[in-house]
Amino acid sequence: MNDFGLKVRMAIVGSVLFGFYLLGGLVFAAAFGAPLYLVLGVGIVVVPAIQYKLGRWMAVRSVGAEDMPESGQYQEIHHMTETLCERMGLETKPRLMVADMGVPNAFATGRKGAGIVVVSTELIRLLERDELEGVIAHELAHINNRDVITMVLGQSIGMIVSYAVFFVVRGLGENNIGSFVLAYVASIAANFLVMLFVMAISRYREYVADADAREAIGTGDPLARALEKISRGAEGRESRIDDSVSALCILNTDRSLLQQVLSTHPPTEKRIARLRN
Repeated sequence: MNDFGLKVRMAIVGSVLFGFYLLGGLVFAAAFGAPLYLVLGVGIVVVPAIQYKLGRWMAVRSVGAEDMPESGQYQEIHHMTETLCERMGLETKPRLMVADMGVPNAFATGRKGAGIVVVSTELIRLLERDELEGVIAHELAHINNRDVITMVLGQSIGMIVSYAVFFVVRGLGENNIGSFVLAYVASIAANFLVMLFVMAISRYREYVADADAREAIGTGDPLARALEKISRGAEGRESRIDDSVSALCILNTDRSLLQQVLSTHPPTEKRIARLRN
């Protein structure tokens, strides 16, 4: 990760998230009479590890991804990825997979040494070679910057905080349905508050991955053209990508009002403008 701005943002948001996490840990420690260090250890190691493993498996499974053959029409993509890995300092080439997503798209999950890049068949048919190279470079940048793991940690903390708020509100209220509903709504609000900070990183990490891809291939125009084609190519098509996976994709094709307000991606027009400047 070479972008200083991303480092600063991750440090700030990470500190805020840790504060939320510490509060959640204190609640669980008090509620169950367990040592705080044990609660924090389980929450920071066990829960994210399970969520990371399960999330990676579910992301791949949700789109029906299969290993990309190293021969035939996919041979060039493997060679392209190997070259990009050398340029970008990735010692281990991520596992390449292909899926029918209904729309042209791609996403990365995992970490350095155990990363996965999934590309849709629709994307491969749509893009020229240099445009596809830009997309692959963008996904490799996410793995190289470790920001996928940051997203998983943020989601884990959001879950822990929401449960903690639920137990606090439930414990302070009366034993009736109204108290339960109030606790449930409060837990959703708490998780939403945490995820606002996570989404702030999510939007910025797309700019950083774009910039890293431009540096790796020497120009930003191929990726800019790819984003234009992906945006147009998704129009009128039904996406088979789950909402949880859309946050990982190079372009979130959901254009609903709620997605625009709570977007995990910056506006496509701004990304294209940055790539071409």
